[in-house]
Amino acid sequence: MTKAAEIEIASVSKVYGSTTAVHPISLKIPAGSYCCLLGPSGCGKTSTLRMIAGHESVSSGDVLLGNKNVTDLAPAERGTAMMFQSYALFPHLDLIDNVAFSLKMKGIDKETRRAKAMDMLKLMQLEPYATRRPAQLSGGQQQRVALARALITDPEALLLDEPLSALDPFLKIRMRAELKKLQTSLGITFVHVTHSQEEAMALADIIVVMNDGRIEQAAPPRTVFERPATAFVARFMGDHNVISGRAGESQAGIVTLAVPSGSEFKVPDADLAQGEPLDVAIRTDRVEVGLQPIDGFGFTGTLSNIEYRGASVKLSVAGAGIEDFTAILSDKVFFAQPVKVGEAIQLSWSPEDVIVLGRAH
Repeated sequence: MTKAAEIEIASVSKVYGSTTAVHPISLKIPAGSYCCLLGPSGCGKTSTLRMIAGHESVSSGDVLLGNKNVTDLAPAERGTAMMFQSYALFPHLDLIDNVAFSLKMKGIDKETRRAKAMDMLKLMQLEPYATRRPAQLSGGQQQRVALARALITDPEALLLDEPLSALDPFLKIRMRAELKKLQTSLGITFVHVTHSQEEAMALADIIVVMNDGRIEQAAPPRTVFERPATAFVARFMGDHNVISGRAGESQAGIVTLAVPSGSEFKVPDADLAQGEPLDVAIRTDRVEVGLQPIDGFGFTGTLSNIEYRGASVKLSVAGAGIEDFTAILSDKVFFAQPVKVGEAIQLSWSPEDVIVLGRAH
């Protein structure tokens, strides 16, 4: 395999007529890393991937692979390979010819390309199926054929557009493990588009959260989860409650957060002038239930929903001007002192669990 390449996107944008799909974004993806572009539909993640691949022209900015500017190069000349969401396999060709197709287009002789295709099928544990056609395979097997076909060109970077979306939930989890193992053993750069937070957390060395054609945060999974940069990231990743309001008085490094209903919370280490917008996040699993809240670090609300999840129980609470606040308790803690929908309960959290969120733009 060829060596991995660092990918750099420098002020890259994509405009379709009067619509801006991707505002100028800059990003460095380290060589040999697994990067996930994550975000809701229409956030610009697939357009970004296609601009790296060369399947979409760049409206402004540059795409660099290693130390080579590839902005104006055709896809086949870039040193990248793309695996499409639909797999795009040829139904009339067997697996060997499907995998060898790009080498055939390059004029490589039949014996050499078929031998290399067999090597790729061995890597994907599909050797026994070499003479079958795609329709005779399961979804997971077809996906591995598509991967083999993309990797046969020895790319420096593999680009994957929602590669797991067509698979059932159990197969998704198995293929996730296979993708990670494959990327680690090949050592090449993977850039993977997904709208699944769980998938990105499981696979990525670096998660790039996108929204409305902009990058909200680019960081390792643990950082994105524990220190979301913006209210959008905190909400999109789930597992966080976001409280939005305005900064009030500041005393001894603690700012008052006033929400529109008139309730007030306390926020440590928020360096904001009075009246400025202020968003904070509190992780759902850090919320205590039933303890008297310390002044400003909790509230009393009404339990609106209980969702049993096996190992944990999700409580939805409304109160203090917040319509939907979530607490996740272990099943042991919940069933030691169960509560019912409609009951008033006290929620509290530690000052160190309050995350001050920035605004992306």
